[in-house]
Amino acid sequence: MSKTRTVYACQACGFQSPRWLGRCPDCQSWNSLVEEVLQPNTSANARRGGVPASQPQWLRTVAPAAEERKQSGISELDRVLGGGLVPGSVILLGGDPGIGKSTLVLQALAAWSGERPGLYVSGEESPQQVKMRAARLGLAEAAILVLAETNTEAVLSQIEQVEPGVVAIDSIQTIWSDQIPSAPGSVGQVRESAARFVELGKRKHVPVLLVGHVTKEGAIAGPRVLEHMVDTVLYFEGDRGHPFRILRAVKNRFGSTNEIGVFEMKDSGLHPVGNPSALFLAERPAAAAGSAVVACMEGTRPLLVEIQALVSPTSFSNPRRATVGMDPNRVSLLLAVLEKKMGLHLLGQDVFVNVAGGVRVDEPAADLAVIAAVGSSFLDQPIDASLLLVGEVGLAGEVRGVHQVSQRIQEGMQLGFRRFVVPASNRPQLTLPDGVECTGVQNLAELWDILFTPCATGGRQKTKPELAG
Repeated sequence: MSKTRTVYACQACGFQSPRWLGRCPDCQSWNSLVEEVLQPNTSANARRGGVPASQPQWLRTVAPAAEERKQSGISELDRVLGGGLVPGSVILLGGDPGIGKSTLVLQALAAWSGERPGLYVSGEESPQQVKMRAARLGLAEAAILVLAETNTEAVLSQIEQVEPGVVAIDSIQTIWSDQIPSAPGSVGQVRESAARFVELGKRKHVPVLLVGHVTKEGAIAGPRVLEHMVDTVLYFEGDRGHPFRILRAVKNRFGSTNEIGVFEMKDSGLHPVGNPSALFLAERPAAAAGSAVVACMEGTRPLLVEIQALVSPTSFSNPRRATVGMDPNRVSLLLAVLEKKMGLHLLGQDVFVNVAGGVRVDEPAADLAVIAAVGSSFLDQPIDASLLLVGEVGLAGEVRGVHQVSQRIQEGMQLGFRRFVVPASNRPQLTLPDGVECTGVQNLAELWDILFTPCATGGRQKTKPELAG
């Protein structure tokens, strides 16, 4: 008879080692290996809960499944999910503590509960605490069953008896199984419990929402295999200092991963933001140097955000380069292009770049706005408030074309922008109404001619930098 054995499993990636290691050789994370006791293998049928084995069938004989999505009524959530909730799908929701994961799950559960009630499994809060949150959200009378339980087998038994329409597990790190002797939250417990819920959701065609904790590095706690087991992985992002929250899909088997949902946190819960561009630009300062607006594409939605830059003389031997909401390596690259191709002496300047509103911009189409904001702050010359910039900048100082430029221009016109700067290669594709000025630029020298003019301010002469060489 085989005996139990002890292994050390990595909490970040699930790697197993027969001995403890200070650093995981797979994901290179430090102090992530925890002890895990493995029981001898039982019968496969017992581990599967008595589910009969599947039989192979010809692909041509498989009947296509009718994808009946269940609308939640929360427009931003339905957008990220690809149009609604698919029966039998398993969704993993992660986010920082206090960001609003439980609030979003409770609101969604109340919206999805129809003929069959939703089951909210709380592993961290008592039913009274869940009731208090529901009352604050105006959901005290919602058709939701609350179960305060952390044992996997007990939860599965209740799901079999109740037969809910939707199941929410808050959170998966608190659930433990009798078949795994390790402590709740360990790699084995999280992996086994999640597998049991995934199997149940597929077998009974019941959507399952798993709430997961996030580590200091921003990844969902537990093995990365957990993200491969589920159908959809959602991350709830945002800064506690801002009322806005962004729901982003990093994996979705039933829709696009490029969509985002924007919510505003209020006392009565999370409210979808139908026009996030207007909110992000609502507090934009007038006639302030170092501010430029760019139209970014998040999936099929154009999003207008403000890029802010502050350039000031440094008092240290090494100037500071700090960015918020953008890739610092990308910003450093653009600063090098400015210094080489446009003659801006930034070596003795501290440069700070910020994306206002707590949004993160990743696409290269924001390069032109970053260049404009840095140049505006360096020259102390404001950019026209009705000007919108879109374009990618190459290492030779050229401005490259971007995709979906017409949708970006349309979004800008709806918010009152009447002047646009786009790559020259994109300009022939645009047909604009009267009163709208759109200029195509091929390089940064042409951009400089449009944005800045020589002027004198405070006795210090501002001149347009010439091309180096």
